[in-house]
Amino acid sequence: MAKSKNKFSIKRLFKTLCIIAICYITYTVLITALYRFVNPPFTILMVQRCVEQTFSKDREVRLRKTWVKLEDISPYMLRGVVAAEDNNFKNHNGFDFKAIENARKINDQKGKTIYGASTITQQTAKNTFLWLHKSYFRKGLEAWHTVLMELWWPKKRIMEVYLNVIEFGDGIYGVEEASLYYFNKHASELTKREAALLSAILPSPLHRDAAHPSPKVQRRANMIQRKMNIIGPVRL
Repeated sequence: MAKSKNKFSIKRLFKTLCIIAICYITYTVLITALYRFVNPPFTILMVQRCVEQTFSKDREVRLRKTWVKLEDISPYMLRGVVAAEDNNFKNHNGFDFKAIENARKINDQKGKTIYGASTITQQTAKNTFLWLHKSYFRKGLEAWHTVLMELWWPKKRIMEVYLNVIEFGDGIYGVEEASLYYFNKHASELTKREAALLSAILPSPLHRDAAHPSPKVQRRANMIQRKMNIIGPVRL
């Protein structure tokens, strides 16, 4: 009797998990298809940050975001993020396996995780659809969203969404608001140096300032700017 009851419970659990999986797959397929044409109104990360700000004594609740078309963003900014985050953006299918292998070798030598190898597509998937904290479960979902985006979104759309949802500071989202916040100008007016500085703060935007860069940010911006000169214009 007990065995029969356990069998029934396992079957019921399996059935429930299958239903959840089917619902999630359906939802992600539909939302990815929708966001191919419709701009995401908000992201889970934005909600997460607002909750953090609400319960923090040292942070104000702030949500600044303004969507701009890719054509209204300085071409230097495209070069900057490609140079800083994903040199092979135009050529890969969402995953840069060479970069992953190189990062693994370096991290193994150092004995800890120093370098990541997330592509711009993967970062867009994380910032648009998922939460912030790392886990193997979230990385698995990120990979699934990355595949869907690369299947249905052209590179131009991926870059546009990326530059409009990426976090540039506490409550500052997208390159337009970042440009206004740090340099008091629109994203279309960014210079090469300003684009390099904005790109330089992306690994840790809550602890770095593009308008008053630390020596570390200055060095990173210098490196990005040199790579921008090598890469040249990014045509998507």
